[in-house]
Amino acid sequence: MNEVQIAAPTRERLEVQFETLASSREDRTATLTWYTGAAVRRFDSRGPFEMRFSMESGAVRMGRLASGSAPLLNSHRDFKVDDVIGVIAKAWIENGQGKATVRFSKRADVDPVWQDVQDGILRNASMGVAIHAIEDVTPQGAAMRHVLVTDWEPEEVSLVPIGADPGAGFKFQRATGPQEQKMDEPITTETGEQARVEIDVNAERQAAALAERTRIHEIEKLGRAVNLVAALVSQHVEAGTSVEDFRKLALDELAKRSEATPIRSVTASLTRDEAETRRAGITAALLHRYDPAIFPLKEDLGRDWTGLTLLDLARECLDATGTRTRRMPRHEIAKLALSTSDFPNILADVANKTLRQAYEAYPRTFLPFSRRRSAVDFKNINAVQLGEAPSLQKVNEKGEFTHGSIAESKETYKLATYGRIVSITRQVIINDDLSAFTRIPAGFGVAAATLESDTVWGIITSNPNMGDGVALFHASHANLNSGGGSALALAGLGSGMAVMAKQKGLDGVTTLNTQARYLAVPVVLQLTAFQLIAANLAPAQSANVVPEYIRALTPIAEPRLDGASTTAWYLFASPDQIDTIEYAYLEGQDGVYIETRQGFDVDGVEIKARLDFGAKAIDWRGMQKNAGA
Repeated sequence: MNEVQIAAPTRERLEVQFETLASSREDRTATLTWYTGAAVRRFDSRGPFEMRFSMESGAVRMGRLASGSAPLLNSHRDFKVDDVIGVIAKAWIENGQGKATVRFSKRADVDPVWQDVQDGILRNASMGVAIHAIEDVTPQGAAMRHVLVTDWEPEEVSLVPIGADPGAGFKFQRATGPQEQKMDEPITTETGEQARVEIDVNAERQAAALAERTRIHEIEKLGRAVNLVAALVSQHVEAGTSVEDFRKLALDELAKRSEATPIRSVTASLTRDEAETRRAGITAALLHRYDPAIFPLKEDLGRDWTGLTLLDLARECLDATGTRTRRMPRHEIAKLALSTSDFPNILADVANKTLRQAYEAYPRTFLPFSRRRSAVDFKNINAVQLGEAPSLQKVNEKGEFTHGSIAESKETYKLATYGRIVSITRQVIINDDLSAFTRIPAGFGVAAATLESDTVWGIITSNPNMGDGVALFHASHANLNSGGGSALALAGLGSGMAVMAKQKGLDGVTTLNTQARYLAVPVVLQLTAFQLIAANLAPAQSANVVPEYIRALTPIAEPRLDGASTTAWYLFASPDQIDTIEYAYLEGQDGVYIETRQGFDVDGVEIKARLDFGAKAIDWRGMQKNAGA
């Protein structure tokens, strides 16, 4: 005997029939048998098998059913409270059979059910159980498996139209008054005459026939839906399989088919239509012509249009729209191509890509020590700094906690819009002047990056006032070494880094231990800076050894510093530790962007480059200036 353990309880609805039912009309109670110990036919992916529930002591968990609160349901429906038509008032096991006294609800919608129970119309019941453990008890040589449920729990009892064995006989007692009379037994009337209780057998047969037709219809419908063979469907119709069991069989069959079907890998590919391919190809060819090193041709994209002039490409775009360009003058081709084809969009795309490439390639040396943010509009941006949390103080014996305060400061700035417009005219197309929409937009990109650098480094060199009314670099801020300025050397670096580490918070008390991470110098001092920090130099004297914490600095050489001073040098902290310079773009417009439109003032296409940008020094404590010597 092999034991089969179930990882989680499974649910089973076992259809049984009333063996006996005694009822009381006054309190709507009835006694029924909910399980007789009989085996029932079940199906799984391996085929049919016989299942029987053990009635041995310890096999049945009667706690829920015997609690007096388990539900009596209508056909196992448990989605709404209306599905509960009564309660299991009492449940027990007697002579290997499950017995219960059920009490029907007095709701109006339950009245017909109770009446049919008393009239002998509703006779079948079904128990819902949770299965915890089963054993395979198949006899040797048996044609069908046999399963014994050794650990299970009845959870509810339901009234159902058809039981598991509709042809089996049973006894039934129906109420005819305060006394219960047995069917087919004589009843004595007030006059002493005997009468026999009659049951409308035809009505019962009609009800049973209707239920059977419904079962057959549902099974056949499920069979068609899952494409089961007709012979298998007929077998279960004849065997009296319930609709619920047949549905489980159908789901098992679907699962087996899914496992048997091999999983084929599917490769997704991105396809373009002819117009998109043409636009992408011409764009790639023009970019490759502008700079083959930066924009190499990939695969076959663009190869069909390499070597063509701008006028040839304009003619290609017009021909694609159905416009006949044969014998059309050159100036007319250029004019039409800039107004009635994809050519303006192609030129704009080329201009945008060259502009962005030049913009991103330009060295913006302020990025490492600055923080970026986005602004939703052009109103003032208030960068509020919270000071340090108040220091913790010892709590006295009475357990009183004192209040602390957090200082704050605020710096304000806003975005400004910068831009220019360039026009691509039909003369550019006729003259095959590619630089008009490659070199010029690239120049716009460089101009935008230059403007950003000018703005940020201008803040550092102009030394503007902060929100407290004091200059960015000032002795009051403990970040300016002016009178005792020192040349760029180990001693000066060590002194400047120490001063930065000893900076106080906004409360004037807390030591921040701000660590310098970047050394910014004018280009005239870049050789000295890189030699000081280079890790591969081994000095002959120990006094010239560069400590590791100074070698951890990253040197930045910026020519804009030369215009202000050729001796001054700066230390900056990482923006991850403390705020230094903050710069902002308009939300969704990071960096420089272009817009295009059909020219009105010019006979061609107008390209507008636009940059929405702003910057501000936020905190002086992450920056140090040494005037040098």
